[in-house]
Amino acid sequence: MRDNTLTAALGYTNVGWLVFLLGRSKRPLANCPNCPKEGEPGAHDPQGCRCLTCHGFYAATRDLKAIRRMLMLTPYGMLAIRTGAASGLVVVDVDPPKGGFESLADLVKRGLTPPTRFVRTGSGGLHLYYRHPGPHLRIPGSGSKLAPGIDIKADGGYVAAPPSIHPHTRKPYAWADPQAAIEEMAPALREACLTPDPPPARTAPTSSTPTLAGGGAISHPDRLLAALLDKVRNAPPGRRRVTLYGCARGVARMVTAGAINPTDGQTALITICEQAGWDINAGTHAAITGGFHDEGVTL
Repeated sequence: MRDNTLTAALGYTNVGWLVFLLGRSKRPLANCPNCPKEGEPGAHDPQGCRCLTCHGFYAATRDLKAIRRMLMLTPYGMLAIRTGAASGLVVVDVDPPKGGFESLADLVKRGLTPPTRFVRTGSGGLHLYYRHPGPHLRIPGSGSKLAPGIDIKADGGYVAAPPSIHPHTRKPYAWADPQAAIEEMAPALREACLTPDPPPARTAPTSSTPTLAGGGAISHPDRLLAALLDKVRNAPPGRRRVTLYGCARGVARMVTAGAINPTDGQTALITICEQAGWDINAGTHAAITGGFHDEGVTL
């Protein structure tokens, strides 16, 4: 397996892509004791750090000697590609459990995702590879911004790459056609990625808002929760599920900061959906559960 990973890494670096290794959980390897996380005392520029595997995608490289050393340290690590202008890539990540295939069909009709080289992921989804427009334009990554189950991996992001093995299904990531061309981003896709989210409407917290603890790094957890709930309340038809998923991720980050417990956060989200007249169904609960799960919070 390590030989296959090294061969794949060499192929990727030969076309100019930056690669690094993830742990078995699809998450970047932990920083060493000398490399505090961003915002912590003693933190330094991650891009200039000389450590081999610290700072996630900032460790990505085209240096084959460094990649060999990474594999010696983490022989069963998953191979990953840094996306964005650094590698000249924007990847559309299609996640079936969150409605990704249904959303992809709509994106195809709208001309956002023309045929291009793609990967079948270990979880049964797809990674559609497109050429980044260049360093003059930053394409932000996003989670389900375009549609439910559709994530964008671009500047500031990464994707697991073939021949990595998915940690849960134990199935490999594989190119559908390694010889296919990687196409340019469709103008409609580029525009959609660059369109900012509308600011949430400001309304007073309702009785459904739970009592919050001190938020640690969150200065005003009550205001943050109210803003997230208002965003769900004002989500337009057709954007409700994706909005709920994004706000659930925001609430989950509050959970990890110690500002709210998971049950209260879930209850607040469901209550605001009911007050907004939503049809509470399995999709509603899946959006909340998925948002919490993607932030590492278990309900």
